[in-house]
Amino acid sequence: MNQDPVCGMTVKPESPHQSILDGVPYRFCSAKCKTKFDADPASYLAPAETSAAAAVTDPGAEYTCPMHPEVRQIGPGSCPKCGMALEPLLPELEQEEDDSEYQDFRRRFWGSLPLTVIVVVLAMAGHVIPGLTPAVRTWSEMLLSLPIVLWAGAPFFVRGWRSIIQRSPNMWTLIGIGTGAAFVYSVVAALAPELFPASFMAHGRIGVYFEAAAVIISLTLLGQMLELRARSQTSAAIKSLLGLAPKTARRIAPDSTEEDVPLNQVHVGDLLRVRPGEKVPVDGVVVEGVSSIDESMLTGEPLPVTKRVGDKTIGATMNTSGSLVIRSEKVGSQTVLAQIVQMVAQAQRSKAPMQRMADVVAAYFVVVVIGIALTSFFAWGFFGGERGWLLGLINGVSVLIIACPCALGLATPMSIMVATGRGATQGILFRDAAAIERMCKVDTLIVDKTGTLTEGRPTFEQAIAVSGTTMDEVLRLAASLDQGSEHPLADAIVRAAREQGLVLDKVEDFESASGIGVHGKLGGRRLALGNGALMAQEGVDTAALADDAEKLRKAGASVMHLAADGQLLGLLAVSDPVKASTPEALASLRAVGLRVIMATGDGLTTAKAVGERLGIEEVHGEVKPADKLALVERLQGEGRVVAMAGDGINDAPALARADVGVAMGTGTDVAMNSAQVTLVKGDLRGIARARLLSAATVGNMRQNLVFAFLYNALGIPIAAGVLYPAFGLVLSPVIAAAAMSLSSVSVVGNALRLRGA
Repeated sequence: MNQDPVCGMTVKPESPHQSILDGVPYRFCSAKCKTKFDADPASYLAPAETSAAAAVTDPGAEYTCPMHPEVRQIGPGSCPKCGMALEPLLPELEQEEDDSEYQDFRRRFWGSLPLTVIVVVLAMAGHVIPGLTPAVRTWSEMLLSLPIVLWAGAPFFVRGWRSIIQRSPNMWTLIGIGTGAAFVYSVVAALAPELFPASFMAHGRIGVYFEAAAVIISLTLLGQMLELRARSQTSAAIKSLLGLAPKTARRIAPDSTEEDVPLNQVHVGDLLRVRPGEKVPVDGVVVEGVSSIDESMLTGEPLPVTKRVGDKTIGATMNTSGSLVIRSEKVGSQTVLAQIVQMVAQAQRSKAPMQRMADVVAAYFVVVVIGIALTSFFAWGFFGGERGWLLGLINGVSVLIIACPCALGLATPMSIMVATGRGATQGILFRDAAAIERMCKVDTLIVDKTGTLTEGRPTFEQAIAVSGTTMDEVLRLAASLDQGSEHPLADAIVRAAREQGLVLDKVEDFESASGIGVHGKLGGRRLALGNGALMAQEGVDTAALADDAEKLRKAGASVMHLAADGQLLGLLAVSDPVKASTPEALASLRAVGLRVIMATGDGLTTAKAVGERLGIEEVHGEVKPADKLALVERLQGEGRVVAMAGDGINDAPALARADVGVAMGTGTDVAMNSAQVTLVKGDLRGIARARLLSAATVGNMRQNLVFAFLYNALGIPIAAGVLYPAFGLVLSPVIAAAAMSLSSVSVVGNALRLRGA
């Protein structure tokens, strides 16, 4: 016996499909596999471990920038616009998360933090430390700040330089120029204090800015660490989806032997066996057997779907009962699951990530500041007298120093940190700052039904009995019969009977008719419980309760008939109840002007029944994952800011594509990884609360940016020497220190107000 190197199938020695390579014979299961091998034998003879390792660092994979999705390149690297490390467009399941940039910044932050603390203490309180001369203070600050600026801050200077080369001023331009100028200025002041005017003297030395440079770098490192940690979740949804598919499939060979093979070795046309409790490996069609398959992960429909010969199957769905043989029709990237993965990946990259308001302000601020610095330099040089050029250089650099606000690193992160903490106490988890910013702009909300508006699990609603039988008796008999079934509807009936204290009897000769109901004997009577197909099979006349059954179906319930010895006893209704909080939640959302739309994989009749009960006018039923995605895109095309609320895998593409994706904490991991906001308790009322918190936070961030720039902007004219002709005032380090302190205190104090939002 030999193994086919292409598909992995066991091949008999007498197989007519053979090839000889380097004197070694290779046998194949078919001419197709032999042709593939002959075309490229090396790819099939390479060790599997090598292939897997190559997948981890695939140099041919496409990478993109998380901040600039238009930037694409083959292989890893850095973004030419902002300097951030590029991420793979579509991560592999086996691919380890590349957190090298995060770990690098983490080392730089914790390595520089103790030094920064010491430098700040020396700068602020060094003059009161006994025995510490001004010269020793200055040299100590300089030596301690050297590794902070030259090592910890190196990435920021690289990004700042790139932003200048690319002619796209941003935060890195401001940070690079500001901290660089502060450091160089301070080094010159330490080495050649005689070059500076006497007015620059404070506490026995020329004022220096080592602590400003150190603090700015440390705070920026902290902000980058928080941002990188949030970004690491980008691929989590895709990996969760990839992990849903089974790793192997049980393939039936032409000689009827069966063996488990890796999923990537399944070809179109292969016969595959799917046993009870196993996942369907690929998309295909049933050729043998009858079973119920739970497709809720993809369709949102909570009830298993009966599959018979000729019916289509979807890969990664769960086979709940009988054994099936399917013929594979779509494999690899052609499966429904793979297409959902692609949709999620494209949706995540199609929306621009939040560009910090600080970047927008900085883009203009940088240009203005550099212009003022150059103007000051030349003005002093031409009109400042004997020492004009020297004073022009000092004042020009001073403008750059005062223009780099220490509080800028705190302006948005501080608001975000306080807001996320406040949201968490209310059961609202924001994944990143972008979600907080967008939430207040949402004007349209798309909601899934199952698990979002409703509980997501069947619940017994009522029993109706024919004349001569009681409702309790109908429920008791049905529950007794259903004790042997694992169907979700059966579980709801059994649970209801036990809650009502009904005594259940043991059923004999229990038998499940896959997809249509169950049989059994109780007290000498043959009982049957199931849908209309089972009743027709048993020859039971259901006309007596036909009107009642239709009313229940229109109300969104699933109906089962109970019969004994061929006679109808009654019917039972099971439904997915609306959450108790849903009506209040929808009322609060409408009160703030949101347009609410329902989109569900459930049948249109059921969806409309629920929508009518809740006052939702726009209802879309029987929608696939791609349909939900298309609905989001259509609304966005109309100029709407769309939020999508869902809990299932079928909601993942729409959650990722929406301006804000809202996942129920009671739902799937895939949904939560695809969304930007998670409601821990699955309560839609959290959306209204999240919207209010978002509005308060965005307003707070804008205020913080004003505080971050205000004091520093006021100091720029003094640094430029505008007041010197009239008042003899030039920038003093004392003024700069006061501006930086006031801006930081203002930002922190203002952000803390959000705790009461």
